Amino acid sequence: MMRSLLRSSLLRRGVFSKGHSTRTYHASVLPSLISTSSPDFQAKAESMDALISDFETRTAEARLGGGPKAAERMRNKGKKLPRERLSLLLDPHTPFLELSSLAAHNVYGEHVPGAGLITGIGRVSGQECMVIVNDATVKGGIYYPLTVKKQLRAQEIAREHGLPCIYLVESGGAALPHQANVFPDKEHFGRIFYNMAQMSALGIPQISSVHGISVAGGAYVPAMADENVIVRNQGRIFLAGPPLVKAATGEEVDDETLGGGRMHSSESGVTDHLARDDEHAIAIVRGIVGDLGLAGYRSSVAQVPAEEPLYSAKELHGIVGTDVRQAFDMRDVISRIVDGSRFREFKKEYGPTIVTGFAHIHGYKVGILANNGILFSPSALKATHFIQLCSQRQIPLLFLVNVTGYMVGSKSERGGIAKDGAKMVRAVACADVPKLTVIVGGSFGAGNYGMAGRAYSPRFLWMWPNAKVSVMGSGQLSQVMQSVSKDPSRHASLKAEIEEQASAMYSTARLWDDGIIKPTDTRDVVGLGLALVARRAQSYGTGRTGRGVSTWDGDGKGYGVFRM
Repeated sequence: MMRSLLRSSLLRRGVFSKGHSTRTYHASVLPSLISTSSPDFQAKAESMDALISDFETRTAEARLGGGPKAAERMRNKGKKLPRERLSLLLDPHTPFLELSSLAAHNVYGEHVPGAGLITGIGRVSGQECMVIVNDATVKGGIYYPLTVKKQLRAQEIAREHGLPCIYLVESGGAALPHQANVFPDKEHFGRIFYNMAQMSALGIPQISSVHGISVAGGAYVPAMADENVIVRNQGRIFLAGPPLVKAATGEEVDDETLGGGRMHSSESGVTDHLARDDEHAIAIVRGIVGDLGLAGYRSSVAQVPAEEPLYSAKELHGIVGTDVRQAFDMRDVISRIVDGSRFREFKKEYGPTIVTGFAHIHGYKVGILANNGILFSPSALKATHFIQLCSQRQIPLLFLVNVTGYMVGSKSERGGIAKDGAKMVRAVACADVPKLTVIVGGSFGAGNYGMAGRAYSPRFLWMWPNAKVSVMGSGQLSQVMQSVSKDPSRHASLKAEIEEQASAMYSTARLWDDGIIKPTDTRDVVGLGLALVARRAQSYGTGRTGRGVSTWDGDGKGYGVFRM
């Protein structure tokens, strides 16, 4: 279903050509020698199928929010559920690229699905928007530390791509037991409002609709919005609720008098539109987005008509499997993601443990770096050269990651692996084109940095369910610990601990990525990511020239000093 919605959306945007039914073969088409009947392929496919099934089950559970009882309480108050509001907001039959749906999974010792927040990119009145929805079925929509982190990440993506922000608000404010990790620091609650002010100043629309309580710090989301909707007899906005008001001032006042929709729409002026119910409020928001004009629109037309790959994406399960120690040829992954399975490889014979080259995905030009083994000096130099080429030509970069790190040992050190690896890391850090990262296997050690890990600010970073991220593999770490520790029991427990912490589920729960995606969805998800970065929103933010949030301006500051 997701693939068909994504494809229909990209078709409407000119990414697909309806009339394109024939395949064009030429020298850059990647061959496939995969045998789908081999025992190895089938074993890998079965293990990946099981992992995907578990991932889908957990995702479905998270999307239920706080569960049936919480949902029933909300319906009994005449309210729509958070995902029902989201469905009404989005244009029919268009995709919603949800972010970090498994955030906070097994983190707080209590059930906080999705960190009590739904975030993602969808189309509203014909325009891509960042949508942020408080899920009040989850602990009343209060903000845990990871709820704040999830909203800040959504705002960061919106700012980078010039996406209007829509906030569907119903929140009890900060989770008081976690206030020390929610309130005071730079990346805590107040940063949400700072970001709203900054984006509004940059011309990125901020729109909110209040569907329930919006109290304390949460009151500043609608207060900071450019345009505001509130549902009468349902929405509430106040800095302090009636109990706190009584404790602070002695005044006795009810919710509606203190911060109801009619008061705020007719007296305080905090809100601009008074809606009858949830459905009416969403209709008003859609109208607001429809009236944004150029403030909410940036072109993202694909460069060429798209073609489906020659080979089935379902084969990715049997190609990769779930054991990151088992090698595979990344070209077999590339050929099932890129248009027409065409890939013009760059420096194929040099530094063969990294694959570099040019392709299109859903009609968008992209430079691809993909791991085929450990990174030696020639591999690092090749990657650096390729990144510079893409920066010069203003071609976005896609990193397909399965790397154990850079080569170690006396021969490598004498050969300059430290300085050659540093060249690659510097190039990744300073590249003035958008970077997108998909971790399809392992991402270990400094290889994580060289392949545009989270610390190197890719526009998006997704993980496959089998992916692992760690300072080193659990086996290696255990061996290192054995050499420095005399406690054998600690070796085994540490290995198990690192194995758990390296998993995709552990990473995504803590928002170290933008979500886990299925291998079969990779092409479409990356295609949507490329469509977003193609917006070239140069009038937004504080990029390298101070003129745009996107650093994709073609006149970056360069790479600093390479150690030769």
